[in-house]
Amino acid sequence: MLRDCLVASPLDDARLPTMFSTLEILLPIFALILAGFICRRRAIFGPAAATELNRLVVWLALPALLFDIMAHASWQQLDQPDFVAAFGLGCAVIFVGVLAVAMVRGRHLADASIEAIAASYPNTAYIGFPLCMVLFGAASLTPATIATIIIVCVLFAIAIVLIEVGLESERRPHIIAMKVGAKLLRNPLIVAPLAGVLVAAAHVPVPASVESFLKLVGTAASPCALICLGVFLGEKRAVGPVPSGALALTLVKLFVQPALTWWLAAHVFGMPRQMVHMTVLLAALPTGTGPFMLAEFYKREPVVASRTILFSTIGSLVTLSVLLAYMG
Repeated sequence: MLRDCLVASPLDDARLPTMFSTLEILLPIFALILAGFICRRRAIFGPAAATELNRLVVWLALPALLFDIMAHASWQQLDQPDFVAAFGLGCAVIFVGVLAVAMVRGRHLADASIEAIAASYPNTAYIGFPLCMVLFGAASLTPATIATIIIVCVLFAIAIVLIEVGLESERRPHIIAMKVGAKLLRNPLIVAPLAGVLVAAAHVPVPASVESFLKLVGTAASPCALICLGVFLGEKRAVGPVPSGALALTLVKLFVQPALTWWLAAHVFGMPRQMVHMTVLLAALPTGTGPFMLAEFYKREPVVASRTILFSTIGSLVTLSVLLAYMG
């Protein structure tokens, strides 16, 4: 069966996902959000549940996942400069553009950074891998892995640095740098991937027992984050209008980022057709849970981030199906 997948046409009509197969991949994500929502609405989870679940993700599950990814990454595996440039620049331009607009609108640097990552943070790990495997087979594993490293390690780290800088009240640059540096060295989301890089660079094998621990804990990161998001959405609060910022960020995420990435991949770097398709598909994925986790962790208002995740995930049912039909 694996041989058939490898030799089949990457866009074989028999394997081309329809809206229903896209829904099948997204359904567990909606189910986890709904589970958290129901548990909070029925008071099965208390008012501190979202905060405590987020602490579990930030301090234990996600660091284990980041360390595991980086400890097993090889330079040969990451040696795809055109893909790295097209996908990475697509994320970077969107991040910087949204950050600049938010700052011009008078947003605090910490809040602007969360909005910027919400518009540029595709859910490559938990939607990208299964969707690319359905569409492209084993050839998609390396690009999806590289995209995940760019998103959860590089982009995430940049957002954390900006948030830490924004939260510092000290005005002297060298004092700010020292304080932010000290905080970053205590931040598990920065320390874990750096430790993984050192392990990979030193070619130190990870013991089997440690590997099992990392797998068990790391796989809890996304489910717990999605349940945490549902718990937050389940909080009873005064009904207000839908945040316009969430709608704008959703449009940027689902339309502007994939269009920019397509232009970079196809016209700037001249990548092969199948690689262009992979790159655009990964860029077109809905927003992952990272922005919401950062907003909760740093005690910033998480409404815009949570709505962006929800709206983009729902909207991607249509946008991904149209994109896949166009690719076909």
